[in-house]
Amino acid sequence: MTLEIDTGTGLMPVHEWNPEGDGPGVLLLQEIFGVSGYIRQRAADLAALGYYVVAPEIYWRLDDTELDESAPDLLEKAMALLGRLDWDLAVSDAVAALEYLRGRDAGTGIVGFCFGGGLGFNVAAASPPDVLVSYYGSALPQLLELAPKVTAPSLHHFGDADTYLNADDVIPALGDVEIHRYPGAGHAFDNPMPAFHHAEASELAWRRTVAFLSRELPTSQGS
Repeated sequence: MTLEIDTGTGLMPVHEWNPEGDGPGVLLLQEIFGVSGYIRQRAADLAALGYYVVAPEIYWRLDDTELDESAPDLLEKAMALLGRLDWDLAVSDAVAALEYLRGRDAGTGIVGFCFGGGLGFNVAAASPPDVLVSYYGSALPQLLELAPKVTAPSLHHFGDADTYLNADDVIPALGDVEIHRYPGAGHAFDNPMPAFHHAEASELAWRRTVAFLSRELPTSQGS
Protein backbone atom coordinates (compact mmCIF):
# COMPACT_ATOMS: atom_id res chain seq x y z
CA MET A 1 0.00 0.00 0.00
CA THR A 2 1.07 3.61 -0.49
CA LEU A 3 0.31 6.89 1.20
CA GLU A 4 1.55 10.47 0.96
CA ILE A 5 3.31 12.37 3.71
CA ASP A 6 3.38 16.15 3.81
CA THR A 7 6.99 17.30 3.86
CA GLY A 8 6.07 20.98 4.07
CA THR A 9 7.12 21.46 0.44
CA GLY A 10 5.12 18.72 -1.22
CA LEU A 11 3.59 15.29 -0.75
CA MET A 12 6.11 12.44 -0.66
CA PRO A 13 4.99 8.97 -1.80
CA VAL A 14 5.57 6.38 0.90
CA HIS A 15 5.06 2.62 0.78
CA GLU A 16 3.64 0.96 3.89
CA TRP A 17 3.47 -2.56 5.25
CA ASN A 18 1.26 -3.89 8.06
CA PRO A 19 -1.03 -0.84 7.84
CA GLU A 20 -3.46 -2.26 10.39
CA GLY A 21 -0.70 -3.12 12.84
CA ASP A 22 -0.30 -1.37 16.16
CA GLY A 23 3.37 -2.24 16.68
CA PRO A 24 6.30 0.20 16.68
CA GLY A 25 6.99 2.05 13.46
CA VAL A 26 10.10 1.42 11.39
CA LEU A 27 11.39 3.89 8.83
CA LEU A 28 13.09 1.77 6.15
CA LEU A 29 15.56 3.72 4.02
CA GLN A 30 16.53 2.52 0.57
CA GLU A 31 19.78 1.82 -1.17
CA ILE A 32 20.69 3.90 -4.23
CA PHE A 33 18.46 1.59 -6.29
CA GLY A 34 15.30 3.04 -4.75
CA VAL A 35 12.47 1.11 -3.13
CA SER A 36 13.50 -2.01 -5.02
CA GLY A 37 12.22 -5.56 -4.80
CA TYR A 38 14.94 -6.24 -2.24
CA ILE A 39 13.92 -3.31 -0.03
CA ARG A 40 10.29 -4.38 -0.32
CA GLN A 41 11.25 -7.86 0.84
CA ARG A 42 13.08 -6.49 3.86
CA ALA A 43 10.01 -4.36 4.63
CA ALA A 44 7.85 -7.48 4.50
CA ASP A 45 10.33 -9.25 6.78
CA LEU A 46 10.05 -6.45 9.33
CA ALA A 47 6.26 -6.35 9.04
CA ALA A 48 6.17 -10.10 9.72
CA LEU A 49 7.87 -9.35 13.05
CA GLY A 50 5.00 -7.05 14.00
CA TYR A 51 6.38 -3.66 12.94
CA TYR A 52 4.49 -1.03 10.98
CA VAL A 53 6.93 -0.22 8.17
CA VAL A 54 7.18 2.77 5.84
CA ALA A 55 9.67 3.15 2.99
CA PRO A 56 9.61 6.63 1.43
CA GLU A 57 10.50 7.25 -2.19
CA ILE A 58 13.55 9.37 -1.41
CA TYR A 59 13.99 10.20 -5.13
CA TRP A 60 10.48 11.61 -5.38
CA ARG A 61 11.63 15.16 -6.13
CA LEU A 62 13.64 14.04 -9.17
CA ASP A 63 12.47 13.17 -12.67
CA ASP A 64 13.45 10.10 -14.70
CA THR A 65 13.94 7.89 -11.64
CA GLU A 66 12.87 4.53 -13.10
CA LEU A 67 15.58 1.89 -12.72
CA ASP A 68 15.63 -1.51 -14.40
CA GLU A 69 16.99 -3.88 -11.78
CA SER A 70 18.03 -6.36 -14.49
CA ALA A 71 19.89 -3.83 -16.67
CA PRO A 72 23.68 -4.17 -16.96
CA ASP A 73 24.09 -0.43 -16.38
CA LEU A 74 21.96 -0.41 -13.22
CA LEU A 75 24.77 0.68 -10.91
CA GLU A 76 25.90 3.43 -13.28
CA LYS A 77 22.38 4.83 -13.62
CA ALA A 78 21.73 4.61 -9.88
CA MET A 79 24.95 6.48 -9.11
CA ALA A 80 23.98 9.19 -11.60
CA LEU A 81 20.58 9.46 -9.95
CA LEU A 82 22.18 9.77 -6.54
CA GLY A 83 24.39 12.52 -7.91
CA ARG A 84 21.29 14.62 -8.60
CA LEU A 85 19.88 14.21 -5.12
CA ASP A 86 19.89 17.10 -2.66
CA TRP A 87 21.19 15.48 0.56
CA ASP A 88 19.71 18.06 2.92
CA LEU A 89 16.28 17.70 1.33
CA ALA A 90 16.59 13.91 1.54
CA VAL A 91 17.31 14.22 5.27
CA SER A 92 14.37 16.55 5.87
CA ASP A 93 12.06 14.30 3.82
CA ALA A 94 13.12 11.26 5.83
CA VAL A 95 12.65 13.23 9.07
CA ALA A 96 9.08 14.00 7.93
CA ALA A 97 8.47 10.27 7.53
CA LEU A 98 9.92 9.62 10.98
CA GLU A 99 7.70 12.33 12.47
CA TYR A 100 4.72 10.63 10.85
CA LEU A 101 5.70 7.42 12.64
CA ARG A 102 6.27 9.29 15.89
CA GLY A 103 2.71 10.57 15.68
CA ARG A 104 1.49 6.98 16.11
CA ASP A 105 2.99 7.01 19.63
CA ALA A 106 4.10 3.38 19.43
CA GLY A 107 7.88 3.76 19.21
CA THR A 108 10.14 4.47 16.25
CA GLY A 109 13.09 2.79 14.60
CA ILE A 110 15.23 3.45 11.55
CA VAL A 111 16.68 0.68 9.40
CA GLY A 112 18.82 1.77 6.46
CA PHE A 113 20.92 0.01 3.85
CA CYS A 114 23.97 1.48 2.08
CA PHE A 115 22.83 4.99 1.03
CA GLY A 116 19.96 4.57 3.47
CA GLY A 117 22.35 3.51 6.22
CA GLY A 118 24.13 6.85 6.04
CA LEU A 119 20.91 8.78 5.56
CA GLY A 120 19.43 7.05 8.59
CA PHE A 121 22.45 8.04 10.68
CA ASN A 122 21.94 11.69 9.69
CA VAL A 123 18.21 11.48 10.39
CA ALA A 124 18.92 9.94 13.80
CA ALA A 125 21.14 12.92 14.61
CA ALA A 126 18.46 15.40 13.53
CA SER A 127 15.40 13.74 15.07
CA PRO A 128 16.38 10.89 17.40
CA PRO A 129 14.42 7.63 16.97
CA ASP A 130 14.23 4.94 19.60
CA VAL A 131 16.66 2.70 17.69
CA LEU A 132 18.90 2.82 14.60
CA VAL A 133 20.14 -0.06 12.45
CA SER A 134 22.64 0.91 9.75
CA TYR A 135 24.01 -1.49 7.17
CA TYR A 136 27.35 -0.24 5.76
CA GLY A 137 26.20 3.39 5.62
CA SER A 138 28.03 4.71 2.59
CA ALA A 139 27.98 8.38 3.69
CA LEU A 140 29.23 7.67 7.21
CA PRO A 141 32.79 8.95 6.60
CA GLN A 142 31.32 12.39 5.80
CA LEU A 143 28.93 12.35 8.77
CA LEU A 144 31.11 11.38 11.71
CA GLU A 145 30.90 14.84 13.29
CA LEU A 146 27.23 14.03 13.92
CA ALA A 147 28.05 10.96 16.00
CA PRO A 148 27.59 12.70 19.39
CA LYS A 149 24.04 13.63 18.34
CA VAL A 150 23.10 10.04 17.50
CA THR A 151 21.92 9.04 20.95
CA ALA A 152 19.61 6.15 20.06
CA PRO A 153 20.77 2.58 20.71
CA SER A 154 22.49 1.73 17.43
CA LEU A 155 23.58 -1.34 15.49
CA HIS A 156 26.06 -1.10 12.62
CA HIS A 157 27.05 -3.83 10.14
CA PHE A 158 30.24 -3.65 8.05
CA GLY A 159 31.83 -6.00 5.54
CA ASP A 160 35.57 -6.44 5.98
CA ALA A 161 36.03 -6.82 2.23
CA ASP A 162 34.17 -3.57 1.49
CA THR A 163 36.24 -1.62 -1.06
CA TYR A 164 33.87 1.36 -0.93
CA LEU A 165 33.70 1.93 2.81
CA ASN A 166 36.63 1.30 5.14
CA ALA A 167 35.16 0.37 8.51
CA ASP A 168 38.45 1.17 10.25
CA ASP A 169 37.97 4.82 9.27
CA VAL A 170 34.48 4.95 10.73
CA ILE A 171 34.18 2.71 13.78
CA PRO A 172 36.37 4.71 16.22
CA ALA A 173 34.05 7.71 15.91
CA LEU A 174 30.78 5.84 16.44
CA GLY A 175 31.10 5.58 20.19
CA ASP A 176 29.38 3.05 22.43
CA VAL A 177 27.22 1.24 19.88
CA GLU A 178 26.84 -2.36 18.75
CA ILE A 179 29.11 -3.11 15.79
CA HIS A 180 29.58 -6.28 13.79
CA ARG A 181 32.10 -6.97 11.05
CA TYR A 182 31.84 -9.75 8.47
CA PRO A 183 35.00 -11.34 7.03
CA GLY A 184 34.88 -11.78 3.26
CA ALA A 185 31.75 -9.64 2.84
CA GLY A 186 31.86 -6.65 0.55
CA HIS A 187 29.70 -3.56 0.25
CA ALA A 188 25.93 -4.20 0.01
CA PHE A 189 26.42 -7.81 1.14
CA ASP A 190 22.78 -8.10 2.19
CA ASN A 191 21.53 -7.29 -1.32
CA PRO A 192 20.58 -10.55 -3.10
CA MET A 193 22.07 -9.43 -6.43
CA PRO A 194 24.88 -11.87 -7.27
CA ALA A 195 27.35 -9.03 -7.66
CA PHE A 196 26.91 -8.05 -4.01
CA HIS A 197 25.44 -10.92 -2.01
CA HIS A 198 27.33 -12.74 0.71
CA ALA A 199 24.90 -15.37 1.95
CA GLU A 200 26.55 -16.16 5.29
CA ALA A 201 27.05 -12.51 6.25
CA SER A 202 23.54 -11.61 5.12
CA GLU A 203 21.91 -14.33 7.20
CA LEU A 204 23.96 -13.61 10.32
CA ALA A 205 23.50 -9.83 10.08
CA TRP A 206 19.75 -10.20 9.72
CA ARG A 207 19.59 -12.54 12.69
CA ARG A 208 21.48 -9.96 14.73
CA THR A 209 19.21 -7.18 13.44
CA VAL A 210 16.10 -9.08 14.52
CA ALA A 211 17.60 -9.78 17.95
CA PHE A 212 18.58 -6.13 18.38
CA LEU A 213 15.16 -4.82 17.38
CA SER A 214 13.43 -7.40 19.56
CA ARG A 215 15.45 -6.20 22.52
CA GLU A 216 15.45 -2.44 21.93
CA LEU A 217 12.09 -1.96 20.14
CA PRO A 218 9.96 -4.98 21.04
CA THR A 219 6.65 -5.82 19.44
CA SER A 220 3.81 -7.82 20.97
CA GLN A 221 4.93 -10.72 18.79
CA GLY A 222 8.39 -10.64 20.31
CA SER A 223 7.35 -10.21 23.93
